Amino acid sequence: MLTIHHSPGTRGFRIIWLCEELKLPYQLARVDFSAEYRATPEWRRMNPVGKVPVLCDGDLTLFESGAMLQYLLDRYGDGRLQPARGTGEHALFLQWCWFAEATFGRATGEMANHKRAFAAAPLDVVLAEMAERARLCLQALEQALEGKRHLLGEAFSAADIMMGYTLQSFARHVGDAHPPNVARYWALLTERPAYQVAKAAEAELR
Repeated sequence: MLTIHHSPGTRGFRIIWLCEELKLPYQLARVDFSAEYRATPEWRRMNPVGKVPVLCDGDLTLFESGAMLQYLLDRYGDGRLQPARGTGEHALFLQWCWFAEATFGRATGEMANHKRAFAAAPLDVVLAEMAERARLCLQALEQALEGKRHLLGEAFSAADIMMGYTLQSFARHVGDAHPPNVARYWALLTERPAYQVAKAAEAELR
């Protein structure tokens, strides 16, 4: 069985949500998110830089939520939630997966890291710069969703799972109201039964 090593609020939520969408059996293992535990040899054997989440599937151990998502799609997805490989649509799928994490998610992630590392005296100029980068990404998402229900059009895909977590992070660290297209999109995502089950599963770890 798949084991998702997760701390509430971290990117492991993407993998819980994906497993619920694909109806894959999994178990959750709560990770102590303290800096002390994440620096232990025990955890560094799971993730060499001490981050969360980690996915275990038999003898395979993976870190990086995007890699976990792609592995599960390719290994167990049977063509679901991603376009056929080698197509232009799959290239756009990858673009939005990477945008959600490497561009949009980087801005909100750096806000989280800065607040945690400099909790006593965060630098407002750093937080303001990252917030502006995140707002620019939100504007790009608003434009991309014009006339579309999801990132790739009518159909929901795993790219929407990647983006959904990033929108959660935006709400937590920036907090601006969503523009119309994003607001409609966010409502579609959060109404999905698999999303709601994943949120409930995560809540049990708190």
